[in-house]
Amino acid sequence: MANRISNETLRARMMSAEDAASLIAPGDTIGMSGFTGSGYPKEVPQALAARIEAKHAEGTPFKVKIWSGASTGPELDGALAKADGIEFRLPYNSDPVAREKINNGEMNYFDMHLSQVAPMAWEGFMGKMDVAVVEISGITPEGELIPSSSVGNNKTWLELADKIILEVNDWQSEHLNGMHDIYYGTALPPNRVPIPLVKSDDRIGQPHFRVDLSKVAAVVRTDAPDRNAPFSPPDQTSLTIASHIIEFLEWEAKRAGLPKSLLPIQSGVGNVPNAVMAGLIEAPFENMTAFTEVIQDGMLDMIEAGTLRMASATAFSLSPEKAQYFNDNAERFKDRLLLRPQDISNNPELVRRLGCIAMNGLIEADIFGAVNSTHIMGSRIQNGIGGSGDFARNGYVSIFVTPSTAKGGAISAIVPRVAHVDHISQDVQVIVTEQGLADLRGLAPRQRAELIIEHCAHPDYRPMLRDYYTRALQDSYGKHAPTLLNEALSWHQRFVETGTMKL
Repeated sequence: MANRISNETLRARMMSAEDAASLIAPGDTIGMSGFTGSGYPKEVPQALAARIEAKHAEGTPFKVKIWSGASTGPELDGALAKADGIEFRLPYNSDPVAREKINNGEMNYFDMHLSQVAPMAWEGFMGKMDVAVVEISGITPEGELIPSSSVGNNKTWLELADKIILEVNDWQSEHLNGMHDIYYGTALPPNRVPIPLVKSDDRIGQPHFRVDLSKVAAVVRTDAPDRNAPFSPPDQTSLTIASHIIEFLEWEAKRAGLPKSLLPIQSGVGNVPNAVMAGLIEAPFENMTAFTEVIQDGMLDMIEAGTLRMASATAFSLSPEKAQYFNDNAERFKDRLLLRPQDISNNPELVRRLGCIAMNGLIEADIFGAVNSTHIMGSRIQNGIGGSGDFARNGYVSIFVTPSTAKGGAISAIVPRVAHVDHISQDVQVIVTEQGLADLRGLAPRQRAELIIEHCAHPDYRPMLRDYYTRALQDSYGKHAPTLLNEALSWHQRFVETGTMKL
């Protein structure tokens, strides 16, 4: 570990996780590293959780506010949520314990577009940051920080925080050094200038974080793996959805005269995206690029197959097996992967300039194409909007994917009206289920409804949707987007009351 901490000033500040956690006070706002289970601090949050539990046992209130890049891991969100130590959380959460506390009203949660976190933090809208706890993979002799397996908002946290705690994680591959592109050219209005990136593989920054050494209060040694969730093998539903998308991309490439390399791809996390990437290996594309949030298993496979030339993201989101494979073979990927701050990886200006092909998941879509990607039955948060909005509104084409049913068929993913709107219909261009694909570009609401019902809805629910829509055409207050107000959310109410949306 000593060779990972090459700066003498910071080596002198090494201490235990417990001592480092004692530097955090009740009510502090903490900027934590981490993005989709990668690059988050492991030891200090657990030590802080133990300290909070001890304080609670004494009858002393102790809660903190947590900002991060996106989701983290059980040693951070899970440990602090179990200790009842999180008062406020942003911008994204996938931890089940924290989710339950949020949905029980025991934790405040601000779900926001990931591209907006760093700018809003700089603008001061969310208050002052007291402490940054950031995992890194090493420290240079000059005192610069070698980033870990995620970048996220770490650059911003290191700049804004009054006090910095570093976790140097020896588990992370040494070959991460040089795989990052940390851009320091962003500014607030009226001094904001264009970001000089015109291709996915452009390097516009430097490989390391700058840090004010006087703010570093503690350096903690760690040797713990990232805790990304395993992916299930693609089932038939995922494979069918993937085949629809591949067919659409081949058609779109011919229609629009796109190059063999297509356009930069962006993909949400999950089994369907990995199935799409497996399909792209066999598709007639070559020298592809990705400009996305996370590098998934399928992207490493595409690189090794020669289909994907390079991928730009802000973090890894790998299964445990693939994460270990990457660590063992990281040097082979060094010139093919770039990790950037998420206000660059998700920047709307860059997404639009590059013409990204955006592929993201949804919870439900309505017959007019509005999408709910965050809330179950309109009120229970599942995870968060993440970066889907950054890409959907600004990409070359926005594709949303989902199985047509959930909960064993008790829930239809296509409903008369979504119970919560994350993506308005103007931002949703293509909807895909295992039943088929609906290309909604240039279509009016009634045209959209007919296409979505016939091509995307499950056969068990298609007659119900047809019946609803037929009656709405007759009895709606207006005919532009026919809606029966007294029935639009009745499917959700029926599920809450009976456990199924079916009549």
